[in-house]
Amino acid sequence: MSAEGWPSAGGFRIGSVPYLNAAPLVHGLGDEVRLAPPSQLAQWLRTGEVNAGLVSVTEVMEQDSYDVVDGVGVVSEGPVFSVYLAHHVPLEAVRRVACDPASLTSVRLLQWLMAHRGLRPEFVRMDTSAAPDRNAADAFLLIGDPAIAFRQSPAASTVVIWDLGEAWQAATGLPFVYAVWALRRDRVTPALVRRLREAGESGQRNLGQIIQSRSEFDLATRDRYLRHHIRHTIGDREKLGVATFSAGLESFGIAGTHPIRWV
Repeated sequence: MSAEGWPSAGGFRIGSVPYLNAAPLVHGLGDEVRLAPPSQLAQWLRTGEVNAGLVSVTEVMEQDSYDVVDGVGVVSEGPVFSVYLAHHVPLEAVRRVACDPASLTSVRLLQWLMAHRGLRPEFVRMDTSAAPDRNAADAFLLIGDPAIAFRQSPAASTVVIWDLGEAWQAATGLPFVYAVWALRRDRVTPALVRRLREAGESGQRNLGQIIQSRSEFDLATRDRYLRHHIRHTIGDREKLGVATFSAGLESFGIAGTHPIRWV
């Protein structure tokens, strides 16, 4: 996948994830935006193929190369519904976790939550082209639209679902920020920052229209997910959540981090 195909003039090159939770953040961006998995967006940012990318918050924590648009992102406060650990043994008995590699933030969040409970399981890459194999691991980390689809399948009744948004709130009392608009520091302009904020604000004003027009899942699921599980605004409490997450990654020895520069 490449970042080719944006308008040659009069617009920005913006990359976003193809998940339902991002739809309100790209409302009205039109042909300025291209969709790709988080790992591909991170690569586009690093190579300069995009001006901005909606990437995992850990991408900007662990790579001191970006500024972050203040005020908008992908957030939950309580159950997130689409990021969870599906386990078929008790949490304390989990020794191997198979992870969807699409989002580093979800992997880091699970590592944080497990370490907070004194648990240090092995993390292995999961084959996302097939259904989770119970024999391959004690538990599976699922994210995004595939996670919602699994919850609605008969297989969900054979596992226990540990919602990571709910677990984070129980541990910290704070909201969790999953994804943010990252800007290469050599590409930051007031016009680009304003464009992304305005898109997010437009998405909130037109949330009902977005819910009606999307095709993922059924209408009730889309409505519940975008109105009750996911939020798209970042304020002081969300930033405190980011800082708490960052400090924990350091203190648990999971990853080195850098302070986020909000613009």
